Amino acid sequence: MTTLEHISVPGHHKVPSPITPAVKVGNLLFVSGIPAFDKDGKLAVGDFPAQMRQVMSNITDILKEAGTDWSNVAKCNILLTRREDFETMNQIYAEYFPDGKWPARITSVVYSLPRANFLLEIECFALVP
Repeated sequence: MTTLEHISVPGHHKVPSPITPAVKVGNLLFVSGIPAFDKDGKLAVGDFPAQMRQVMSNITDILKEAGTDWSNVAKCNILLTRREDFETMNQIYAEYFPDGKWPARITSVVYSLPRANFLLEIECFALVP
């Protein structure tokens, strides 16, 4: 029987919501929607590149804790609150896939996210070798 393994990163701020950063089922990893909180729980407010880099860093840490990395990410779902951040998002996102092997992806512009100062949130699905 396959079991669920709840993944969190030691030393990272615990979000005061009923969610787990990621869940591993067999060799599949499901990463929750991740906002731009740093390890101390501080949000990079008002600056999209800072929030984007923090989100990607947070996901990098989760992937590593689960035993995988960006090269094994199969799909990303990206939520932006401002359409004008799309190009900047793409530029920063591309840095994590230098070989040009992109995962499947959807990017949506949404009216809002759970907190007014969240500019984006990213969830992804990955293989754990």
